[in-house]
Amino acid sequence: MSLPRPAAQTGNVAIVTLGCARNEVDSEELAGTLAARGWRLTDSDDADVVVVNTCGFIDSAKKDSIDTVLAAAEGGRKVVAVGCLAERYGDQLADALVEADAILGFDSYASIDARLDDVLAGRPIAPHMPSDRRTLLPISPTQRPSAVAEVAVPGHRWGPTAPRARLTDSPVGYLKLASGCDRRCTFCAIPSFRGAFVSRAPAEILAEARWLAEQGVRELVLVSENSTSYGKDLGDLRALEALLPELAAVEGIEWVRVSYLQPAELRPSLLQAIASTPGVLPYFDLSFQHAAPQLLRRMKRFGSTESFLALLDQARALAPAAGARSNVIIGFPGETEAELAELERFLTLARLDVVGVFGYSDEDGTEAEQFDGKLDPEVIAARVERVSTLVNELIDQRAEDRLGETVEVLIEAAEDGELTGRAAHQAPETDGGVRLTGALAELRPGLLVRAVVIGNDGADLIADVVAGSAR
Repeated sequence: MSLPRPAAQTGNVAIVTLGCARNEVDSEELAGTLAARGWRLTDSDDADVVVVNTCGFIDSAKKDSIDTVLAAAEGGRKVVAVGCLAERYGDQLADALVEADAILGFDSYASIDARLDDVLAGRPIAPHMPSDRRTLLPISPTQRPSAVAEVAVPGHRWGPTAPRARLTDSPVGYLKLASGCDRRCTFCAIPSFRGAFVSRAPAEILAEARWLAEQGVRELVLVSENSTSYGKDLGDLRALEALLPELAAVEGIEWVRVSYLQPAELRPSLLQAIASTPGVLPYFDLSFQHAAPQLLRRMKRFGSTESFLALLDQARALAPAAGARSNVIIGFPGETEAELAELERFLTLARLDVVGVFGYSDEDGTEAEQFDGKLDPEVIAARVERVSTLVNELIDQRAEDRLGETVEVLIEAAEDGELTGRAAHQAPETDGGVRLTGALAELRPGLLVRAVVIGNDGADLIADVVAGSAR
């Protein structure tokens, strides 16, 4: 016989989000669930419970997550850790981080209100027990739909029973296409704790896009672990090409940006859709990681300097002012001086707007963790500094190429009489921004204006507003 559950003890809850844009979406879904069930969303100063949505991607992100939990616990507030670090390490994290009142995995997201009730009431909560989510969500797309019905997949609960609540008033809204990843890159642990790739239904995505537009969003940023895979588990590899014009047609939405593209999977039809669909920004967030063919194969990735340059040439032939960015890993096991030089050759020729440079470090449970040929940390640090210096010069040159160009800018902030925003080739938080000059009196965040680039500071641009261009 089951005992009746004690009455809910709702209170004030703050949600702190770390890591990527996908976590931002998850946090807003958690916020929506909590708000719909009586919890009051607030900032951390007067919160009864602080929910920290952690990141478990690389060592620095893990440290930030732990430090944030510790800081949130100061002053006697209750603290709950969710997100990737909690999903990945669960009970181990609970043993090491006794300051947290609960460590919850993805399975607890649907009942997050009940778990916070337990925390406020002092009822003990068993920490999440991690498992390899690749075994829960099968690789075979034909088997996956039935598995998804049984497995909690963050971002796949949109609907009347799981509202989303915005945590900012930004004119930018992140919209999740899918969760998980089917690739088996030897350096990456994400599939083990996020699971296999699961696409959201197009109708769900469109419904959420309309809701975001109603909240004042003007730019949709489509996110996932690998947006080029969207639709493959739905039986339609061209699903994203069909979805993009529908998203761009949503009333109130001016920009649609696609993030997280795998070069090896970027079909010509998808490249053309991104470069040529009205309302879809010609922006290519391409996960190159390196350019030396043999090293890429050790990463279980594919490509070369020549194939990557050809891909960029195709994009720029369709949209000459297209934005392009990437990340690269330096010091992967066995990386030779010749392979590093090949990466530098590619970066010099590629004319990317932004490049993130990361030094290799072992990730628990990955294939590369067991590889021979590990480089000394001092060697990796020196190579990171060398490539970063080159990248900074190249980014500055690429920004200078845009001097005199007329760009469209989404205004995001107004402070002390200064307006800042982003041009179409700049994604939020990662690619720099634009400081506007000229006739600013009638302008405000949320408007789009045309402006002429007159200067730069690295990837950041200075642009003079074209009078009468605001919309």
